[in-house]
Amino acid sequence: METILVVDDELQLVRVLRGYLEQSGYRVLTASNGKDALFIARQEKPDLVILDLMMPQMDGLEFTRRARAELPQLPIIMLTARVEEADRVIGLELGADDYVTKPFSPREVVARVRAVLRRVRGEPVKPEVLRVGPLVMDHSRREVTCEGRPIELTPTEFALLATLMAQPGRVFSRADLLEAVQGVAFETYERTIDAHIKNLRKKLTVSPNTADLIVTVRGVGYKLNATWTGVGGGEGRGPRR
Repeated sequence: METILVVDDELQLVRVLRGYLEQSGYRVLTASNGKDALFIARQEKPDLVILDLMMPQMDGLEFTRRARAELPQLPIIMLTARVEEADRVIGLELGADDYVTKPFSPREVVARVRAVLRRVRGEPVKPEVLRVGPLVMDHSRREVTCEGRPIELTPTEFALLATLMAQPGRVFSRADLLEAVQGVAFETYERTIDAHIKNLRKKLTVSPNTADLIVTVRGVGYKLNATWTGVGGGEGRGPRR
């Protein structure tokens, strides 16, 4: 699970961002000033920092200067109510990876977090053929087989399965999967993923052996069973929806 450090002296804003980020599957740490944030960053090594520009004790710009010297690979997204272009340029020149101006939509911030983390990780090159257990996906032919039987999938189902097969065993939140299919995830549409997963499961259950290929992780989302071994040998049967 990736860790996000949220740094802002507006406690209500921190609570809101924390809620949205945790709902999207991230572990969240918080701080109300740059000094505390730098200590936490040194100790916890978060995967990304969301950082207010104007804070007591140590502002966002000073935090960024010090963080870049000590933790040069740490991605930083700056938040600020200051809209002057010069402020944005200074932040970016100091090494911020992105810049969001207040007021903003929490969903937009979550989308920016995902985008920055994708850039940091680097987009994986999808192999032409993916194989996981009884599943084989041929990207070039747009074909899927399960235990050797062809499976007809809609474009959305194909994209969902491709996302799950690319990282078997990884837990994807509904927002992760919706973004993989549609681009940017919005909370009001995240439950549509449940319907797509339900349909996908039906199509993949070509025999009792394949009933547990897609596992529900309660309260988080879904994953492809990376330890599938057939009847009764899968990685625990999660509650299905």
